[in-house]
Amino acid sequence: MHFIKKSNSDSIDGEGLLALKSEEAFLPYEGKTIRYIIINQYRFEKTFIDTTKTINYFGTKILDRLHKDTRQWAIRDDLFIHENTTLAAYQVADNERYLRSLDYIQDARIIVKPITGAQDSVDIYVITKDFFSLNGQLNNASPGKFKAKVGDVNLFGAAQNLQGSILIEKDRSPAVGTGLMYTKYNVAGTFIDATVGYTTINRDLHDGTMDEHAGYITLQRILVSQYSHFAGGLRIGRYQSFNNYSKPEDYYFNYKYDVFDTWLGYNLGPDKLIKDRTRKANQFISLRYFNTFFSQTPVQVEDKLNFRFNNKEALLAQFTFFKQGYYKTNYIYGFGTTEDIPYGYNVAFTMGMYQQSYLSRPYAGLDANRYKVYNKGDIVQYFLRAGSFWDKGKWQDANILLGVSGFSRLFLYNNFKLRQYVRLSYTRQFNRIGLDPLGINNAFGLRYFSADSVTGNQRFSLHSETITFINYKVLGFKFSPFAFADVVALNVYNETFNKSVWYYGLGGGIRTRNENLVFRTSELRIVYFPRKGNQTQSFKATLAINFRFRYNTNYVLEPDIIQLNSDSQNNIF
Repeated sequence: MHFIKKSNSDSIDGEGLLALKSEEAFLPYEGKTIRYIIINQYRFEKTFIDTTKTINYFGTKILDRLHKDTRQWAIRDDLFIHENTTLAAYQVADNERYLRSLDYIQDARIIVKPITGAQDSVDIYVITKDFFSLNGQLNNASPGKFKAKVGDVNLFGAAQNLQGSILIEKDRSPAVGTGLMYTKYNVAGTFIDATVGYTTINRDLHDGTMDEHAGYITLQRILVSQYSHFAGGLRIGRYQSFNNYSKPEDYYFNYKYDVFDTWLGYNLGPDKLIKDRTRKANQFISLRYFNTFFSQTPVQVEDKLNFRFNNKEALLAQFTFFKQGYYKTNYIYGFGTTEDIPYGYNVAFTMGMYQQSYLSRPYAGLDANRYKVYNKGDIVQYFLRAGSFWDKGKWQDANILLGVSGFSRLFLYNNFKLRQYVRLSYTRQFNRIGLDPLGINNAFGLRYFSADSVTGNQRFSLHSETITFINYKVLGFKFSPFAFADVVALNVYNETFNKSVWYYGLGGGIRTRNENLVFRTSELRIVYFPRKGNQTQSFKATLAINFRFRYNTNYVLEPDIIQLNSDSQNNIF
């Protein structure tokens, strides 16, 4: 039995395992002048695990012929390190991590080479490997129903994404629904991603039926590096439900709403941080304004407080301090490619005014995260989230969510690799007025448990999953069998926690992915629920195709209230 150990060099051992702090390979060159930046690109027959090995079979030949490599100017636009500047190890590490986060890049390395006879200068080699950018997705294929998506995530190799979707269903009127989305990544080298889209098959707010029509424009600039100054975003959209499935009048939620949502943040003192790494933490301030206005409200809601269907308007300010680095490792979610795992801490304080329907209330919230990578390779995150509104001298919709999640070190056996994942959380809601109650069909409960009536104000959850990676490949696809167990206790209102109802989910499945293809991970999952609630099935099988399966690597997010039934800030579990 073996496990990943921290290393001082960017190397991969004979088992294909990698684990080191992302900046370590660059620290020996801190302060030297960058002379040239050279771009190299691997084709599909090369791997970062063993660059001397060539994978040359029928499949790679087809991929090479059909694929258009990312243009070198597009890769240079994604660099925030430049020639004739001083090398900062943490900034170079950030740039390497950012390249790996791009939708069209499978893996990336930045390698520093000393220059003979010039001890104060270095050359930098940026090596990338693309995903095969053409993609298609087929799901919901059954008698009378067909849904598919096709597109190119790196159209013409120019860092742009074009996707088209179609739904054909006999019980729908019209029977055909479509969607089209275009994204230009990193517009004019600003690191702003611009997206425009229109769809007639969006999932509606009531029950997720694909009968919402939506048109939208978004602009987004993440904080690409801890040394960047600005981050922000803009979303403008119009959304409307249509009774495409001829639902009865009392069940059809007829609505129409517009969204305007914008935020802007500024990183305080990153230039000083480059010069003085002893500074305690980055400090980031941000401001967000959004307005969700329903010009048509469902009659089922009328004047009731309903978080999904109420008008909402808010002005929120946030102060974040963080000190984060990253480990480069693998076999967390991926199948051998490089993955970036944070260590350090991130704490965000949010305050502002929030109006929901007729309620206008001040809000305050805290989101604190501690990331730890232990000496033997165990990866742990501790998190605490709390927030509350204040109205008429009372705390309202107050909540606290605390927990811990972690991956074990990677264990190696004869023909496969194994990690154990565990997540434990406790959530408590006080004096609920306008927010949704605690639910169970989410990352903090039993996923795919469809009993929406199971709600409460206290929730305890434990999720355990054993993940394996087997040394077996079919047409470039690798496989990861897993087994899991979920335990959730949810109490109803006005009851003590010892009277909570306990729910369980037991099961397993398999994930697969071809790391050369832009398709994300696909998962077949079978789950057994001993206690069904009001849902009709004790057994459920789900097939998820092309879903995001990656550890969160963002430094900051837009200001928001604390969410209790979703977990966009962490991993998918």
